[in-house]
Amino acid sequence: MEHVRDVSELPKAHLHLHFTGSMRSATLLELADKYGVRLPEALTDALTSGEPPKLRATDERGWFRFQRLYDAARSCLREPEDIQRLVREAAEEDAKDGSGWLEIQVDPTSYAPRLGGLIPALEVILDAVETAGRETGIGMRVLVAANRMKHPLDARTLARLAVRYADRGVVGFGLSNDERRGMARDFDRAFAIAREGGLLSAPHGGELTGPASVRDCLDDLHASRIGHGVRAAEDPRLLKRLADRQITCEVCPASNVALGVYEKPEDVPLRKLFEAGVPLALGADDPLLFGSRLAAQYEIARQYHAFTDAELAELARQSVRGSAAPEGVKAKLMSGIDDWLSGPAA
Repeated sequence: MEHVRDVSELPKAHLHLHFTGSMRSATLLELADKYGVRLPEALTDALTSGEPPKLRATDERGWFRFQRLYDAARSCLREPEDIQRLVREAAEEDAKDGSGWLEIQVDPTSYAPRLGGLIPALEVILDAVETAGRETGIGMRVLVAANRMKHPLDARTLARLAVRYADRGVVGFGLSNDERRGMARDFDRAFAIAREGGLLSAPHGGELTGPASVRDCLDDLHASRIGHGVRAAEDPRLLKRLADRQITCEVCPASNVALGVYEKPEDVPLRKLFEAGVPLALGADDPLLFGSRLAAQYEIARQYHAFTDAELAELARQSVRGSAAPEGVKAKLMSGIDDWLSGPAA
């Protein structure tokens, strides 16, 4: 049997982590108690047992159930100190998993009502990110994400806000929520605003719907990264297009299985994407609901897809290349990856 190295010590970048979904289970239980929030039974059972809730979002009813749990968790973030705690703990968890760069994704409109408005909400988040990065040593930035369930004009407002804070830690613009709702082209103007302001485009696509949603992200939103993108594996021409243009797919194996996109970890087409030359950045998506963080995604690649240490190191390199990290940070992480691979295996 091949000797293997500890993937939690492999330097890497984390490009697909949602804000509320990054929360520790214990933190959510404490905040729910603090504010007298009655969490759904499915969520409390999962938090206390350590097992993720039974989710299947391949139909709209299942997605509604997932969203209900997520919204319940988000309702427990009410004060600036709650935001600061969440961000600091997310950075700490990533540091334990070997991440040297984290781009956390947030829709500030979700927190604006309790934090004094859209601008104060984003400023609280960005201040927390700056502090957490300084205290943990992780490079940390924000990707502002619009909600495709809302009106495209709302997305334009967010895009303008994101550009306004590009010098304060916002590096990209995304589009999240149920990709079966709303056409990508409806949000083209918002993404144009973001791109013109120097932000990278990273919409979700190719998870709950097939390859067409990935093509829409490329054609209509000029995506430089795709959130998820796994369903591109069903279209050889699309795979080649992603590989030729080196569009990074932020693949989240544990959440793909938890949401019913694939039945088993071995069904996630990691190997097919990797061997087609599509750059991948493994991500944890929503650890609060899916039960595993960043290093566990690399373990899935090793255990279920037979990725060698050399291939895991290449996955880590691809995550760094796909990030918005400054060149100096990228160089440091790349050097650390080489050191990890040349070091002794267990």
